[in-house]
Amino acid sequence: MAKLLHPKATAVWLVDNTTLTFKQIADFTGMHELEIQGIADGDVAAGVKGFDPVANNQLDQSDIDKAEKDPLRKMKLKFNPAARDEDKRRGPRYTPLSKRQDRPAAILWLVKFHPELSDGQVGKLVGTTKPTIQSIRDRTHWNIANIQPIDPVALGLCRQTELDEAIQKASKKQGEVMDDDARRKLVSTEQSLEMDPEPRLPSSIEGLETFSLSDPREGEDSVAPEEAEEAESGNYADADSFFNLPDAEDDDEDEDDSDDPRR
Repeated sequence: MAKLLHPKATAVWLVDNTTLTFKQIADFTGMHELEIQGIADGDVAAGVKGFDPVANNQLDQSDIDKAEKDPLRKMKLKFNPAARDEDKRRGPRYTPLSKRQDRPAAILWLVKFHPELSDGQVGKLVGTTKPTIQSIRDRTHWNIANIQPIDPVALGLCRQTELDEAIQKASKKQGEVMDDDARRKLVSTEQSLEMDPEPRLPSSIEGLETFSLSDPREGEDSVAPEEAEEAESGNYADADSFFNLPDAEDDDEDEDDSDDPRR
């Protein structure tokens, strides 16, 4: 199956040189409409030079003209014989060195807002390992106190279409089909970036979130048998009973009988 060369650069060129809708450009380039809108607003692909699909024999000008007149028309990629036996990419996703430090923030975002995703799906989206994902889930990562959740699409670690596809697969595995209302509840890139950072506990008191001074046995109706018998008999031991002290009269007799020569 033929694939489009430089889809993001092609989208930049189509946004700048045509009147096509965001939906048409997204369908042709395999990107999401929000990404195309971000390109038009200047938030995505800043500094990317446009790639002319007509000059590079990937699209006909006549097809662009027809699509501009009909917003519902989809453009078709020209057949490329060189891509007839193109193999699917295998192995883990390659992440550039400049973006590898952003992977923990993307993992935390996926774990927080899409807990239905498995570790394997998160690893494919971000290009990381399962131990790293598990450490962030358990909040045992060495830098968890400084990690803030950021949308991986905004970081450029994956596409919005890939994220939506992974969410759909996870919902199907759980036996739930995502309806339109559930899709509207998904957090967009702009909303996730505008959220307030999560409150952090000082490192000196980490692990004490569930500590309580209350007695967990409070409210229990069961009483020890010894305590019940003691309560019924009314035999309560006082402080003097722990000290076998003689009576005061005995002390006076002992003092009188003493053979002290000074008396």
